[in-house]
Amino acid sequence: MKSRKILGLMTLATVALVTLAACGGSKKSDSGNKNVETEDISKFSMVVKNEEKAIKGGTLDVAVASDTPFKGVFSPTYYEDTYDNYYMRPSEEGLFSHDKDFVITDEGAATLDIDVKGKKATVTLKKDIKWSDGEPVTADDLIYPYEVIGHKDYTGIRYDDKYINIVGMEEYHEGKTDTISGIKKVDDLTIEIAYKEMNPGMLQLSGGVNTDAMPKHIFKDIPIKDQNKSDAVRKNPITFGPYYMSKVVTGESVEYLPNEHYYKGKPKLDKIVFTNVPTASIVEALKAKKYDMVYAMPTDIYPSYKDVEGYQMLGREELAYTYIGFKLGTFDKEKGEVITNPEAKMADVKLRQAMGYALDNNAVGEKFYNGLRSSGTTLIPPIFKTLHDSDIKGYQYDLEKAKKLLDEAGYKDTDDDGLRENPKGEKLTINFASMAGGETAQPLADYYVQQWKEIGLDVKLATGRLIDFQAFYEKIKTDDPEIDVFQAAWGVNTAPSPAGIYSRKAAFNYSRFATDESDKLLKAIDSEASFDDTKRKEAYYAWQKYMFEEAPVIPTLYRNEIMPVSSRVKSFTWNYEDTRDYYTIELTAEKR
Repeated sequence: MKSRKILGLMTLATVALVTLAACGGSKKSDSGNKNVETEDISKFSMVVKNEEKAIKGGTLDVAVASDTPFKGVFSPTYYEDTYDNYYMRPSEEGLFSHDKDFVITDEGAATLDIDVKGKKATVTLKKDIKWSDGEPVTADDLIYPYEVIGHKDYTGIRYDDKYINIVGMEEYHEGKTDTISGIKKVDDLTIEIAYKEMNPGMLQLSGGVNTDAMPKHIFKDIPIKDQNKSDAVRKNPITFGPYYMSKVVTGESVEYLPNEHYYKGKPKLDKIVFTNVPTASIVEALKAKKYDMVYAMPTDIYPSYKDVEGYQMLGREELAYTYIGFKLGTFDKEKGEVITNPEAKMADVKLRQAMGYALDNNAVGEKFYNGLRSSGTTLIPPIFKTLHDSDIKGYQYDLEKAKKLLDEAGYKDTDDDGLRENPKGEKLTINFASMAGGETAQPLADYYVQQWKEIGLDVKLATGRLIDFQAFYEKIKTDDPEIDVFQAAWGVNTAPSPAGIYSRKAAFNYSRFATDESDKLLKAIDSEASFDDTKRKEAYYAWQKYMFEEAPVIPTLYRNEIMPVSSRVKSFTWNYEDTRDYYTIELTAEKR
């Protein structure tokens, strides 16, 4: 899609009816209106190629392509969205290193030992790890995040089954005790955590053992209820990563200076600057060579920048998927769990399935995203090759099947206006929420609404328009009654257990779907029995099949991502296992 005008003129019916070509590097297919060049992500490199000699120091300029100001919540304990995560990359470092399968290794700031039979995990810091203010990182800093997240005054959303599984956590959360009995300080560098149940996800990054430290000497005097809004989170966070945040202009930019206390040695650059840049101007910014790297580069306009002089394009599968979610209940904050409403507007599974079959996601991936997105089939993306069930084909485009499902469920057009009423004969209007941003947001939302109208459903945009990123997620989190269906995306945890976003206790369970069967299947995934590879695979496959059948959320697109990198950048790798990419990065020229 080379321009907003061309995209706007392209009929959405054509998008739905095209015949797709086989995937391949730089192949073209006939859309009926225009040729669309498609890409094969496997052909892209994840390693910068630069044989020039590095200069000493220099300033790296990085853009984050976004149409909304970033929140500026710079704490692993509190942040919630991807954009804040981008801004934490140079400064925030987790405790553990990991391999290409996200299994924890021993090269990081701490090591992990799992005792399955003893139901314990031991985390040991390496010597001489220091915070950016020069204070040592200690066992107290390992324990403190558990005390914050488990506290009744905690304002974040990470208190879930992963933490409830710790011995004594529930009593601590309820205020019955001042300490968590299952967490023990062994010495100044070591802690031991006792669990009720063990699961194989604990061997992986973010799979059960908290991966971050928190500087207790900074936060201990800030009431937990006020920490999220504090300067320690928003303006001058203390970290032990290669750089530290030296200047924050909220919503606009962040500057970083080298952390002279970094345990691997002083980084190579003099300074790094991250800047928020609207998607509408990011291509022109590249052509003007304003930035060295770009995060969240829009893939829907890939042809407009793929050949920009002075840059190489890195590419990889994204740990993410886009999905359609159906609001099926609410989240009870007092109980800390999902309350599913059997009378919700979208409660009928056949209604949800029909809406899934009405969408041609293969065509969307090719025509809107140049083949850099592909049809989603299950809620475990194929980047997890062993655990993704490739036999599930997902909701493949089938209008007749969609109409039949609605007929069977009693959604019929009783007044001959072309739109179906609900089974009680009442007018049915479905409110659909989708985010603003980028060139495809509006036409894609229009396409969805049009396709649902094709099967007789009256679907309207909630609020009457696309919703800003921050406002969108606020409405989703608070279960705004104006929203029945929504389009969103998940960045997938490096330990693919879905409990963190789909369990009964997960605040991230935005569809508010919880059943006894779902509880059982999720528990099987995170059980001690799943340390057996065969049983683990069976558990993942069973959950994927159940969620496909129940359709509380329907994956629409698997995503790939592109990062433009200036030809003066050296020693940068964009693979997932390199957890300290900003420590090694260098420049080979003073200017771009």
